[in-house]
Amino acid sequence: MLMALQIDLLQSLLQKYGNYLENFKCGSYGFVQQRHLELIMKYCKNIKFLDLCGIERHITSLIFDLIENINQNLNYLSINVGDCQNELILRNLGLILPSKLEYLSLALRMINTNDFEVFLKDSQDTFFKKLLINNLIGGYSDDIDILPYIKEYIMKKKRVQYLAIKNTLYNRVDVDLSNFKDEVNEFKLHNIKVLKYDNLSTDIYRFVNEID
Repeated sequence: MLMALQIDLLQSLLQKYGNYLENFKCGSYGFVQQRHLELIMKYCKNIKFLDLCGIERHITSLIFDLIENINQNLNYLSINVGDCQNELILRNLGLILPSKLEYLSLALRMINTNDFEVFLKDSQDTFFKKLLINNLIGGYSDDIDILPYIKEYIMKKKRVQYLAIKNTLYNRVDVDLSNFKDEVNEFKLHNIKVLKYDNLSTDIYRFVNEID
């Protein structure tokens, strides 16, 4: 009952003020997450920063519809998967991105390189000012296996200005691209600055505070 009242109140607010909403974060709350996204898609056309955390499998199509719906104004997009398969994100997202994004951050679990290549091909008309990839992997590896694809589809075509990539391991030290001097210098030759992931990363709260 309380949840229904909260959703009704949110709908009433968005009906009146939804067009003024520019920054939105949605976490993993099951049915509530789905209803929030439905309301945002219906009433909020001017979202500039969309932060999606814990995306669940059953709402991925809704996520894609929302991104398409706000495509004209979207500048910052952050996606952190929940129980959703990476394949669903990587094989669909590239087709619906705007031609330019100030910021794209993808935190994905055990990225499949074939799926990642599909994303890079599909998004080849999109320029990223800041591109961040966090690959959440199960076992230790000092090899960033998506790097050859980044070089082929991003570096050579100069589709990014600032880049950050890391492998995140549970209870282990992260493997960050910025620590590989030769790789950093290679990207530098293409006028791409490789930065430490944590330094380039932002979230909706930090973004709003910086504006203020």
